[in-house]
Amino acid sequence: MTFSHLDDGTAEERWLADTRLISAPPLESLPDELVVIAAHPDDETLGAGGLISRVASQGGRVSVIVATDGEGSHPGSRTHSPDSLRAKRRLEVIEALSLLAPGARVQFLSIPDGEVGTHASVVEDAVAAALDATDAAPAQTLVVAPWSGDGHRDHREAAGAVRNVASVRGVRQLGYPIWMWHWGTPEDVPWSLALAVQLTEDELTRKGAALRAHTSQVKALSNEPGDEAIVPPRFHAHFTRDREVFLAEDPGDRATLRSGFFEDFYARHDDPWGFEARWYEERKRAVLLAALPAPNLGSVLEIGCATGLLTASLAARSDRVIAVDASARAVDRASRRLAGADHVTISRAHVPTEWPEGEFDTVVLSEVGYYFDAADLDTLIRRIDAALTADGIVVACHWRHPVAEYPSTGDRVHHTLRRVPGWRRIVLHEEDDFVLEVFGGADVESVAAREGLA
Repeated sequence: MTFSHLDDGTAEERWLADTRLISAPPLESLPDELVVIAAHPDDETLGAGGLISRVASQGGRVSVIVATDGEGSHPGSRTHSPDSLRAKRRLEVIEALSLLAPGARVQFLSIPDGEVGTHASVVEDAVAAALDATDAAPAQTLVVAPWSGDGHRDHREAAGAVRNVASVRGVRQLGYPIWMWHWGTPEDVPWSLALAVQLTEDELTRKGAALRAHTSQVKALSNEPGDEAIVPPRFHAHFTRDREVFLAEDPGDRATLRSGFFEDFYARHDDPWGFEARWYEERKRAVLLAALPAPNLGSVLEIGCATGLLTASLAARSDRVIAVDASARAVDRASRRLAGADHVTISRAHVPTEWPEGEFDTVVLSEVGYYFDAADLDTLIRRIDAALTADGIVVACHWRHPVAEYPSTGDRVHHTLRRVPGWRRIVLHEEDDFVLEVFGGADVESVAAREGLA
């Protein structure tokens, strides 16, 4: 997603006119322990300043973890260097928190601005340490971080890192939108996941003062080009309203999507995901095929073949292809597309409960992992692992933006895949929109090693 703080953005009046904002259900109970993660200094105040103030004023403990120092906020500035911005923005956080929650603990991780994803393990370790240090029960602990759908890469990466830690500890995670109020409209919000904190006059006053403490963001650094305010008045207005909105991040008990979901989707659209019409999809297939480390893929299992576009390309490089999908409509279209390929078998199957027989040299898991809940994903991985030949590979490719109906996200799926015992990552391709990885066992050689070049 591309947007700029210099854009006009969506007017606050449009948000206030939408009844879904006003009617979002309240966050019912306050935690004893609140852990707030900010991708950049000021995120914590913009998105959760009122909640921080309320928890602190009612005796709860507040910890704030700031991933980056935000030194990249004004890349075109001729008056402030990244080092001077780094120092300035740290002091602004400390001042803002002294107004919101004087006893709050604050930790700066000093990850380079824009590189949260590269250093996600640093965020995970810090959040894990904060959660493990508290004597509050998981049910009395709350973690809030930038919303994963906020449209900013650092925000998404921070949310994913937090989810990896909070979910396994049974701790609730909520996301606070920031840039969504700017680029989005009410139709872009998964309102079913929304919870609101109605702010008192005192909390609004405290939050307003804390926002003003972030002078490098709410005011221009100078009159020079490149020194414009990052949070100009039109954007700032979203954070002076009398409620803060949070969106549930943990899918909780959302179950694996069943065939009816996909049948309905295919019934409504000839090309439901734009496989045939979008350059994005054509390019992604090309990237996936180029990432496969051998010209001949041997025996292939494709999980979730959809209408068979990728299947056809895999068939051209394979001895045998078994392609399965949960949708009868998809299987019918894929079968017609591959009608002349005798070495390709396409069938309807509900993996992981239904599973094809045999061993496979290549298993393709493309844009399907996030349809499974945690238990089914674990079962699927075990079945894939058991079906791989000694030098077999798994290629996984997934959309990275959250989808409200899905039980999981692409980032979470890949986080799980990276921890499969015995799987070694041999290819990584990562973009804002999708992540692609190829895994193999210890016997899998690199392309150069196979050809005697290394």
